[in-house]
Amino acid sequence: MNREIVVGYDGSTHADEALAWAARAARREHVPLRIVHVARTFLDGYVVADRPLDLTAKVGRQVLEGGVECLRAIDPELEVTSQLEPQDSVAAVLTEASKHARMLVVGSRGRDGFAGLLLGSVSVTVAAHAHCPVVVVRTPRAAAETSTRPVVVGVDGSPTSVSAVDYAFDQASRLGLPLVAVHAWEMPTLFGPVPPWMPEEIEEIRMAEKALLSESLAGHMERYPDVNVTSMVHRGGPAHVILAASEDAELLVVGSRGLGGFRGLLLGSVSQAVLHHATCPVVVVR
Repeated sequence: MNREIVVGYDGSTHADEALAWAARAARREHVPLRIVHVARTFLDGYVVADRPLDLTAKVGRQVLEGGVECLRAIDPELEVTSQLEPQDSVAAVLTEASKHARMLVVGSRGRDGFAGLLLGSVSVTVAAHAHCPVVVVRTPRAAAETSTRPVVVGVDGSPTSVSAVDYAFDQASRLGLPLVAVHAWEMPTLFGPVPPWMPEEIEEIRMAEKALLSESLAGHMERYPDVNVTSMVHRGGPAHVILAASEDAELLVVGSRGLGGFRGLLLGSVSQAVLHHATCPVVVVR
């Protein structure tokens, strides 16, 4: 088991939120925390190709020192290491770091993101390519120890959904929070001059979808008797149903790609929609 939690940090407000979230997770899971800063060749938001490397490194060290100081204020006893990478691609560095990480934590947007964007390109790219679960932290939340908000997990029976359920139960147990398992379903589309779905046919499909959710949770409640589980089966678009269920969640967990995704896609449409619009931290599990 990889022991280290890695957090991408650039000194922005969003990065500070990710740093605080990662520190609580590291303390909760009794693992070290590594801060990674990618010192890109930019100055005041503009790319400067000929910026001296020593100046880039100096600014990067200052950013890292600021992050370490923030962590010391949060938890003086936390085991912390830092890593400075003078590279052009933030996403590439964080993806490489994820190979040996237990969890990768990033803010929803970085320092050079446009103000109107809900989610930065680095967050989306890392969520699609990382080798470990990725947590995208959007808004500040109260410390987990004082929260009663649930962990919400989207379930569709796909392989990544199975991994998401495993992860969600583990986090709910560690946080001491209830778990809400959400499954969305829609009626198959009818083409041509065929009669509409009969009520008994709709009910039959609804019961089958309910059984799918029960099967996806089978065994987990026995392994995690401390987790209070609520199952939700709703008819509607998956992204809409999951987002509605997670409006007041402490954490939302989804698989990177569900049953409806094309095989070549690394990040499905539901995962992308959730990342862009969720109001709580989102974990994408590959």
